[in-house]
Amino acid sequence: MAAADEDPRGAATAGAPPQDAAATGGDPESAQAPLVGARLRARRFDSGLSLRELARRLEVSPSLVSQIETGKIQPSVRTLYAIVSELGLSLDEIFELVGTTPAPAGAQLAPAAPGPAAAPAASRAPEPAGAAGAFAHRADERRVIDLESGVRWERMAAWSDPDVEFMIAVYGVGGSSSADGRLMRHNGREFGMVLSGSLCVTVGFEDHVLEPGDSITFESTTPHRLHNEGPVEARAIWVTLGRYGP
Repeated sequence: MAAADEDPRGAATAGAPPQDAAATGGDPESAQAPLVGARLRARRFDSGLSLRELARRLEVSPSLVSQIETGKIQPSVRTLYAIVSELGLSLDEIFELVGTTPAPAGAQLAPAAPGPAAAPAASRAPEPAGAAGAFAHRADERRVIDLESGVRWERMAAWSDPDVEFMIAVYGVGGSSSADGRLMRHNGREFGMVLSGSLCVTVGFEDHVLEPGDSITFESTTPHRLHNEGPVEARAIWVTLGRYGP
């Protein structure tokens, strides 16, 4: 691996950043990876971390981090949580960067319509939590992140909120929050309800198989893993409170 990839001070000589979806001409689902990877790489440089040091902290291989940063692969849920936590990012920053919307079942993802809704977070003021009035968020306005192992997140919140993550979590057949079966833990408390399909939620030493209408609540500091062992896609409403708390 080139020295520039290892030394954050070599960012200027590490080569051109990955192109965005418009430049590559690819579909948004495959173009997400370069966008997300470029953001993570830029933040790592800003944090003064070498690729190897970040990998050491995450307990993964430098090769895995490199492939995520260059957009060759998507991270798993577990790995993305670990990276954004280590780099001081939020999932909202990743959602804002992707800017894709969910498509009808069986259809290819389409890019979000141009305009303020697709603008980067830095270019517009977020709606304040607790603001007067209601802010409707239409289904075709949702921002989407596709992850490794057949997992897709669709953000349902109308604005960025540091205290809550509100999304639809979609787990394809065999999909899992951790491809290698490892459990994850982080700050916060989670609330989930299955809309369709069947979702297994492992919390500590217990497996909870949730069917449509079933719900679950648990402390995120308890090791956990979400996985779909059923024959059809599983969709669930998922809320995490206080993930960025002390």
